[in-house]
Amino acid sequence: MDNYQKAAELIKNAKRITAFTGAGISVESGIPPFRGETGLWSRYNPVVLDINYFLNNSKASWSVIKEIFYDFFGKAKYNDAHKALAVMEKNGYLHDIITQNIDNLHQEAGSKNVYEYHGTSHTLVCLECNSSYHFSDISLENLPPLCKKCNGLLKPDFIFFGEGIPAKAAEKADEDAKKSDLFLVIGTTGEIMPASMIPYIAKNNGAKIIEINIENSSYTNSITDVFLNDKATVAMNKLLELLNIQ
Repeated sequence: MDNYQKAAELIKNAKRITAFTGAGISVESGIPPFRGETGLWSRYNPVVLDINYFLNNSKASWSVIKEIFYDFFGKAKYNDAHKALAVMEKNGYLHDIITQNIDNLHQEAGSKNVYEYHGTSHTLVCLECNSSYHFSDISLENLPPLCKKCNGLLKPDFIFFGEGIPAKAAEKADEDAKKSDLFLVIGTTGEIMPASMIPYIAKNNGAKIIEINIENSSYTNSITDVFLNDKATVAMNKLLELLNIQ
């Protein structure tokens, strides 16, 4: 039995499956990771996403944020891996998704139960009155964008350096890690704390770990039970085929 068959059997026999996704699942949609040789931080200074820098240099910070997350990322479309997870959910295999990504591609692919551990770029929040807006409802022609209600500074609703994890997402991730008997770890190397600890909590609570990555991660030789050494789209399409769902 090869690793794909082993993975399919684990999925068929599991009672509660959680997918835990990172930047690698969106790379095939044209969204680069933040770290690594081709990562965004090789081209931009990460200080623009430091909360104190943002508060004191909002125009400079917003000019880079607009370029990365709205001019560039805004053109990205979901890929087969995102779609496959939506298909698994629709067919009753997948309980929910905990994602480190802020790109909204899981939801656009049709997934309903998505918890965004690091927040989302699709919502802007006023730092004065806490009003929120879909990013498409706010003009980014004049920076920084301001709240329509109180003229306060708007900030993308994802976490900056120096901010905490959204409470609901943190609570849900902990619950899934303790209750799920199978974790699909897709496109994450396990370098970003505290998100990187979630699969370890799952393993310590008895979950099997299926990992999909193009190279070994911190999980591969420590907690992974079945390693699928492929691109996310390739691996997920193979699994759908073995599960005979569409």
